[in-house]
Amino acid sequence: MFSIQNLFSKGDRFHELLEQAAAETHESVRLVHELIKSPRDTRKFDDVVMTRRKERKISEQISEELVKTFVTGLEREDIEALARGLYKIPKTAEKLAERFMLAAPHLPGVDFSKQAEMMLRATDVVLAMIKQLRAMEDLEKIKALNDKLQYIEGEADRFMIDALRELYSGRYEVIRAMVLRDVYELIEKVVDRCRDVGNVVMQIVLKNS
Repeated sequence: MFSIQNLFSKGDRFHELLEQAAAETHESVRLVHELIKSPRDTRKFDDVVMTRRKERKISEQISEELVKTFVTGLEREDIEALARGLYKIPKTAEKLAERFMLAAPHLPGVDFSKQAEMMLRATDVVLAMIKQLRAMEDLEKIKALNDKLQYIEGEADRFMIDALRELYSGRYEVIRAMVLRDVYELIEKVVDRCRDVGNVVMQIVLKNS
């Protein structure tokens, strides 16, 4: 039997699943951040892979729930856009971890801490924004979080330009320069994926305000 209570419970279910996906996304990037700090601890790569699998299962569950549910609290296309965006973050993070492990022989003495920290900060904001979707009326708080995310993304772009300037200076062997560029670009891509999710959240909130 149809009831208003069932309708709202379905809406809460999608919020719950999106928050779970955002939490796994955050954990995936946190593990990559730890791997970059401790590259010899290869067990962290296995943890990254497992976390991405967990997020993928949640993404699949969201798709299944959308097929079974006729009415949702958020618009279906918005739920799908968020699920897709969140899925891309741990996917990119896993690729970064894999490339970092392969490139390890060429990375001694390189400090990725600032870039990796920005990547982690970006996922902190994404997780907070997804949680704020339950209180969609708080437009100013979500806007402040999105502004913070845009700032982090701009900061990551500046770091990338500085890194490329250094790589193109001619002081690096070709293979080392190529490897470093790959790692820098993947870190920046993780931040970009976070920005994309933030933009989707902001569009949803503006549409429903």
